[in-house]
Amino acid sequence: MTFRKSSFSNTQSSCVELAVGRRQTQIRDSKRVAAGTLTIGAKPYAAWLGAVKNGDLDRPAT
Repeated sequence: MTFRKSSFSNTQSSCVELAVGRRQTQIRDSKRVAAGTLTIGAKPYAAWLGAVKNGDLDRPAT
């Protein structure tokens, strides 16, 4: 799997990188690659991504 980061991120900023596969997604910190990855299954990742897109995880306005 190939790690990718957001096109909104430039080469000098740190961000989260994803490697999305058919069965799992791996997540890592681009600034601390050697620290390892977080691996989650495809279904939980899809559910999380859907919640993000729907705004379900947005912070309430203050």
